Amino acid sequence: MLSIQRILVPVVFADTSRHVVNQAAWLARRFHAEMILLHVVTPLSYPAGLLESGHEITARDLHARIVERAREDLDRALRPELDGIAVTRMLLRGDPAHEIVTTARDQNVDLIAMSTRGEGAFYRFLLGSVTAKVLHESHCPVWTGAHLEDAPAREFSIRHVLCSVDLSPHSPRTVSMAADMAAALNATLTLVHITTGVEVWGPGGSHVDPKWKEMIVGIATAEIAKLQRDVGTKAEVIIDSGDVPQLLNRAAERTKADVLVIGHNPGRSHLGDNGEGYGIIRESPIPVLAL
Repeated sequence: MLSIQRILVPVVFADTSRHVVNQAAWLARRFHAEMILLHVVTPLSYPAGLLESGHEITARDLHARIVERAREDLDRALRPELDGIAVTRMLLRGDPAHEIVTTARDQNVDLIAMSTRGEGAFYRFLLGSVTAKVLHESHCPVWTGAHLEDAPAREFSIRHVLCSVDLSPHSPRTVSMAADMAAALNATLTLVHITTGVEVWGPGGSHVDPKWKEMIVGIATAEIAKLQRDVGTKAEVIIDSGDVPQLLNRAAERTKADVLVIGHNPGRSHLGDNGEGYGIIRESPIPVLAL
């Protein structure tokens, strides 16, 4: 059963966090959840323009000023977007990924919602690295905003849910929770499974073996039908073969999906979905919910 009562949102003080905060606020209103805004101060959190040239300051004073600036920014951050929602603001010091995972555990968080992109190559790298670590270590579902910088800008809502099924032991839980979300939001649910490639390489290049493709697709169709019977869903199913992130994006476009749900296997080097988890998130033009 999907239950979202408390949402943790790590924030960066720039527009990079705003789209994810808006999405988290939308979810908080629908699920009557409270939000925790978390900012983690690190040695790399040196605000531009904090000090004038030639100003002498000790490392301790510098850190104190950084923390105070962060506290002021966090207190002001995103108030209009959060109107009517119970919000707690937290400021911590340390490694961002570690503090996010620890806070989620200590605060009994049901969902972590975080950005994966930032202004400039450095912040894109930093946010992407933190997101990957959180996905790897957190046992809590993780919502990530669209990673692509050219993701379409529109008012956020969830009307169509696309759930990627890799037919692993984790799949029944993933499908069940995706179905719960769709039902709670009165949204449609579509399941998509991407099989391994069915191309055969030989003289003259590659070609698709029809019998091999029919067998692979037939096995997947039967397994997904059984999965739906066991879980109690009757969703439309898309089955395709080839590059997982690319074909999931195609399925998202076809179904007009507002969110892509994928399996989440914490403690492993990757998520589910044929080992393509973070690749899916990195290339997705829509938010991804890793359950």
